[in-house]
Amino acid sequence: MKSIIFATSNEGKMDEVREILKDLDLNLMSLKDANISIDIDENGKSFEENAIIKARTVCEKTGQIVLADDSGLEVDYLDKAPGIYSARFLGEDTPYSIKNQYIIDQLKNVSFNERSARFVCAIACAFPKGEVITREGVLEGYIADKISGSHGFGYDPIFYVPEYDCTTAEMPNIKNKISHRARALQAMKEVLEKIIATN
Repeated sequence: MKSIIFATSNEGKMDEVREILKDLDLNLMSLKDANISIDIDENGKSFEENAIIKARTVCEKTGQIVLADDSGLEVDYLDKAPGIYSARFLGEDTPYSIKNQYIIDQLKNVSFNERSARFVCAIACAFPKGEVITREGVLEGYIADKISGSHGFGYDPIFYVPEYDCTTAEMPNIKNKISHRARALQAMKEVLEKIIATN
């Protein structure tokens, strides 16, 4: 079985990735699983640039094929903030309960139509010979008027998807089929299948 490192230490994210790619004959390892401790300066100007930086950095360190993603929430009313700073928004160690409440407070008395937002995920696959392939996934929705749901992580409890009439934190069985990360990983599957086939 081919082993690929997914450059994250976020266990919630890793659970999602493994679930989405479970039908592939791959051993997906987090940075923790691979015993890698690395400080990566994510100084890109886009989700794609940051994903490439992460994938390349770990690939160069390990000499292995590495997947990395950069994802976040864009709120139109807030000029697409927090965007690429989603994880560091209001401080890296600030709990998401505070970040989520802050965003809801910023949109107080803002009409539903003006609360449009999206989750964006860019995934990069870096190869030891220097090639990098990227794919992107987007999930459109709105910012809810209150925190709802206990599944998922990050901004899931405030991201409302009209087609399902709930937040992504209230759709444990559906989220991994429709999420921004699911869409980006589905688009990347073709690349991963080729890697498995050539192993």
